[in-house]
Amino acid sequence: MYVPTDIRFGKDRLNELPEVLEPYGKRVLLAYGGGSIKRFGLYDKVVDLLESNGFHIIELAGIEPNPKIDSVRAGVKLIREHALDVILAVGGGSVVDAAKVIAGGVYYDGDAWDLVEDSSKMSKAVPIVDILTLAATGTEMNRNAVISNPERNEKLGTSGWELLPKVSFLDPTNTFTVPATQTAAGAADILSHLFEQYFNHTVGVDVQDNIAEGLMKAVIQHAPTAIQTPDDYVARANILWASTLALNGIPGNGRVGGWTCHPIEHELSAYYDITHGIGLAILTPRWMVYCLNHDATTIPKFAQYARNVWHLEGDDEIIAHQAVKATHDFLKSLGIPMTLPEVGITTDELVTEMSAQAVQHGHLTQSAYVALENDDVAEIIRASFDEMTDF
Repeated sequence: MYVPTDIRFGKDRLNELPEVLEPYGKRVLLAYGGGSIKRFGLYDKVVDLLESNGFHIIELAGIEPNPKIDSVRAGVKLIREHALDVILAVGGGSVVDAAKVIAGGVYYDGDAWDLVEDSSKMSKAVPIVDILTLAATGTEMNRNAVISNPERNEKLGTSGWELLPKVSFLDPTNTFTVPATQTAAGAADILSHLFEQYFNHTVGVDVQDNIAEGLMKAVIQHAPTAIQTPDDYVARANILWASTLALNGIPGNGRVGGWTCHPIEHELSAYYDITHGIGLAILTPRWMVYCLNHDATTIPKFAQYARNVWHLEGDDEIIAHQAVKATHDFLKSLGIPMTLPEVGITTDELVTEMSAQAVQHGHLTQSAYVALENDDVAEIIRASFDEMTDF
């Protein structure tokens, strides 16, 4: 494990930005999303700080949630045309993910989508510094990125050690203005990252399990406060730090096995462009029920989750199912829509196609916690059309 990202955590750290960028050069690609950083003043602070310290800025605006490959291609073009030295990504995980593939695409002769399809083609990359405005993905301290290609209805992950951000500014006050819906979606995303690593058949990983359980409890404790009182610094800080630690390698390294809900949700996002964290919240309880009903070997781990995270007591099988209900009810209490029709997916006409893609891209038959074939994934997705009544 080697994660050399320099984390600048806490408020009032932005004045350190010029000294952070200086070693990489004076010519900066400023990448950001839909404009919220302008509405809430962060954009002006960043631009004023850079310009007053002699930096030359070229902007890439409009990076979308579920970042699209066209934004990546545009960023690659800008860096090449203007001979830029460093990328400053300001925003949520989508902006940072796009910046990562832009960084690798600059040094690749072909189309940037090739790097998404085949991470082995990733080599040298432009340095990345980020200022995070949303707690969700953990991309600020890992080597992963997820990019969508609407023309192909594909949303795929890629990675590369060269893509690790050099420095990440994590100021909880920059997340105060995140709407309740996005805060809730981010909390669901963090929990899903932990679930994907925690529900795993590797034995003897007690340190990783304890860390994962602690992070889950922190999110469960602080997410409601962050939604009800958006400027609560303690709540925002704990969620932001939990987001980073959930996916920087600590809870997952040492385990063998793949992820399940993310590959399935990537298909929902690829075809319907729904919010990633919301899709995960909808799918996760159905997947949990599927695991318990189809593979009895999963019951002890779910019972451990029940006892250590939800403080439930009793027979393993009973509390395992109770923990699934607790998970579902918690996500719903955050205001998250918990069925597919609530997010605009009202027909199952694409379920068969999406299921096949999820199995193929996610290797769900070979590496998932509970092996899934196309029909199994379809069952989980179809269960997501209706309210959950049976846990």
